[in-house]
Formats: sequence, C-alpha cells, structure tokens
Amino acid sequence: MDIFLHQFQGINWEQIIFTSTRILIVLSLAWLAMFILQKILGQLEQHLLEQSTSAGEPLSESEKRVETLIRLIKQAVLILLWVTTILILLKEIGVDVTPVLASAGIVGLAVGFGAQNLVRDFIAGFFFILENQVRVGDVAIVNGTGGLVEEVNFRTLVLRDLGGIVHIFPNGTVTTLSNLTNDWSAYVFEIGVAYKENTDKVIEVMSRVGAAMKQEEILGSYMIEEPEIFGVDKFDSSAVVIKGRIKTKPIRQWQVGREYLRRIKLAFDDANIEIPFPHQTLYFGEASKPVEVALLEKLKNKK
Repeated sequence: MDIFLHQFQGINWEQIIFTSTRILIVLSLAWLAMFILQKILGQLEQHLLEQSTSAGEPLSESEKRVETLIRLIKQAVLILLWVTTILILLKEIGVDVTPVLASAGIVGLAVGFGAQNLVRDFIAGFFFILENQVRVGDVAIVNGTGGLVEEVNFRTLVLRDLGGIVHIFPNGTVTTLSNLTNDWSAYVFEIGVAYKENTDKVIEVMSRVGAAMKQEEILGSYMIEEPEIFGVDKFDSSAVVIKGRIKTKPIRQWQVGREYLRRIKLAFDDANIEIPFPHQTLYFGEASKPVEVALLEKLKNKK
C-alpha cells in the first residue's frame, strides 16, 4: 500500500492538468476548424451550383460534378487537419514527432516516385471537373477518338463510340480534347448543285426550308436560329458547292442536320434543281472533231 501511495504522491498533477487543458484546447480548435470548413464548403457548393445553373447546365449534371469536387476537397482538407492535430497531440504528451515526420517524408517521397502517373491522372481529373471542360453526356473527341462521354472520374475519362466500343483514357494522357456539345452545337453542310443552276434561287430554296423547320414545334425547339447560308464555297469537279451551318442545342445537330438534308432533297426535286453525280467531260480542243463525227467518218471510209 505504501508503494502505491508513494507513486501517487510522485505524480505531477499540475503538469497533468496543464497538458490535459492543452489537449482539450487543441481538440476544441480542431472541431471548430472542421465546423467552419464544412460551412465554407457548403457555401462554395451552393455558389458553384448557382453558377452552373445560370450557365444553362442541367441540374442533375451540375449536382454530380459539384458534389464530386466538394467531396474531394473536403477529404483532402480533413485528412490534413486531423494529421496535423494528431501530431500536435503526440507532441503534447511527450512523444518526439521528429522521427515520425522524417519517416513520413521518406515514405511520401517513395510513393511519389512510384505513383507519378497516378498523381498526374488525379490532378488532371481534378481540373477537368473544376473547369467543367467535359461532362457526362457530351460528345467529345479525345486524342483523336470520338464518342459519347459516359464517365468523368478523377483518374479516367470513359468514351463509348458509335460502334459501342468503350475507350478509357487516363486523364494524365489526354493531350487533345474537343467538346462537340459545349453550350451549343452546329451542323455544317456542303450541298452541291449543277453548274447550270441559278445559285441565288438555290440559296432561296435552302433558306425557305430552314425557316420552315424553325417554325415547327419540335425541330424548332432544337434549333437556336435559322440556318446560316454562307453562299458559294467552291467550284468542284462536277458541282457548285454551297456551304452553311445550323446552330442547335447541344447534341441535337445530327438529328436536325439529317432532317434538313432530307427536306432539301425533296425541295430540290420540286424546284427541278439538279444535284449532280460525279462525272467527267472530255474536251479535245476546238481543232478536234467531236467523237461522234470522227466515228461516222471512219465508218464511211470503211464502206
């Protein structure tokens, strides 16, 4: 019993109370910092959602993108906060944290060298989501491969092409990215007509077809404006090419463009406007006789 009393009397209660008070203060500050952080991230999430909605992004897509981004930031900051708190607590109870920090530095350096590509992919994916470069449902061309974006992750970007093939690109390897459906899309067309046709009349027919489509309830809602007819673009080998563009809502350009071309064919048939097929005309010069005359003269000579 005397041994226990001796040990009990040897305890420095002042130091214990002082250390416990400091630990409680550190934990309280950590909890307060976590509470403030959650409030700030909540306001940031609301701000990003409002910004995306005002830019015309669908609410479901903006919620998914913003939630992913906020979750990543929250996890990173919380890990940093609690690691720092634990190190402070260890120091308060008398543990030397210098070897711990040195070991963590060495391990971090080894992991950094071994996972350079992984870190690069995560950083690139973070900026893909932060800058809203591409979203799920967009049609994009990544490194020369086009397709529908099915997933935008922090490490990979997943496309499915027209043939149903899934292409997976690590974010760090994406060198070129072309988004075909960001904000608005366009269908660019080149229509060839015969050289004998009056191009002003052709452009008038094309404009009339586009204006009629813009007035329709369904197709008109997909079109941002009536088709722009740029005019005669070039003289091809067998046709005069007229170029234009239809601006549509995202990913609607092909549906509107195919219907426009179908109606152009019908309108040209009604107006007797010829859409020529590829052909070549042989010309021998003014001194040469036509082929038919040369053949007739050869037949007469044989007789």
